[in-house]
Amino acid sequence: MSTFPVYRPRRLRANENLRRLVRETALSVDDLIYPMFVIHGNDTATEISAMPGCYQYSVDRLVVAAKELATLGIPGTILFGIPASKDPLGTEAYAEDGVIQQAVRAIKDTVPDLLVITDVCLCEYTDHGHCGVIEANEVQNDPTLELLVKESLSHARAGADVIAPSDMMDGRVGAIRNALDENGYKNIPIMAYAAKYASAFYGPFREAAESAPQFGDRRSYQMDPANAEEALREVALDIQEGADILMVKPALAYLDVIHRVKTEFQVPVAAYNVSGEYAMIKAAAQNGWIDEERVALETLTSIKRAGADMILTYFAKSVVEWI
Repeated sequence: MSTFPVYRPRRLRANENLRRLVRETALSVDDLIYPMFVIHGNDTATEISAMPGCYQYSVDRLVVAAKELATLGIPGTILFGIPASKDPLGTEAYAEDGVIQQAVRAIKDTVPDLLVITDVCLCEYTDHGHCGVIEANEVQNDPTLELLVKESLSHARAGADVIAPSDMMDGRVGAIRNALDENGYKNIPIMAYAAKYASAFYGPFREAAESAPQFGDRRSYQMDPANAEEALREVALDIQEGADILMVKPALAYLDVIHRVKTEFQVPVAAYNVSGEYAMIKAAAQNGWIDEERVALETLTSIKRAGADMILTYFAKSVVEWI
C-alpha cells in the first residue's frame, strides 16, 4: 500500500499546458505602464548609462516612442521632465510651455488613446534637487502645495489623463483634488505615490531625471524603509483626500506593503518597479550571471502576486515580446 497521500501536487506540474491551466497569477500587457523621460531639443534620444535601453527623448522622438507603446498594446506611459534650466522654485514644472506640457500635448495630438500619466513633483526642476520649497535648508510643506497645485493644473490643461503626485508632502492629494475639481477637471484621476520610501534603489533614476539633491537627502519627507504601519496610515489619508489609485514605491523590497495595502483597502494598487531594480537585473544579465527574461518576468510576477493591479516598469516593452 502506498504511503503517499491521495493528493500529489507534482501531478499538476508535469507539463507546460497543465502548469498554464493551474497558474494562479498571470502577468499581462494590460498590467504595464512604461516610464519615459523627456528633454528639450530636437531629434534627440540619449541612452541613460545606468539604465540600458532607456532614453532621454526630445518631444519629437518621444512621440515616436509613444506610437511604439500603442502598437505594442501597452496601456499607458508616465512622463518625467528635464527642464532647460532650474531655479529654487522649479518654475518650469508649472510653465504652460514646459517640457512636460509640450510632451503631453504632442502625444495626445498623435496617439490620443495612449494613457498619459504625469509625475507631479519639483525635484527635477529645482536647482537644489529637493521636492519642494526650501527655507532654512528645510523643505516647507504648505508652500510646496501651492506649487504642486499649479503644476497639476498645467498638466491637466495640456491634456494629461492621470495626475501622479510623487512629492510626499502632507495634504497634497486633497489640495490637488480640490483644485482639479474647482477648475473643471473632476474626471481626471489621481494616482498618488502613497507609500514612497526613502530608498537607495532610486540611484539610476536620479541620473535619468537629473534630480539628485544638492544637499542632505529626502528622508524628512519620504518614508523610512523600516515602516509598514506608517504606509497604511499614508494610504488611508490619501484615500480620504480623494486618491483613485495608490502607489507603493519601490516594489520589490516592499512586496509586503503592496500586499497589505491591497488586502486592507481593496483599492486599485500600482507598484513602481524602480530604476535600481531594473539596473541590477540588466547589469547581472550583461555579465552572464542571470537569464534576464526569466528573472525580470519572475520579479514582475511576484509584484502582481503581491497584489499590484498595475506595474510601472522599464521592462514593459520587453515583457510584451517575452509573453
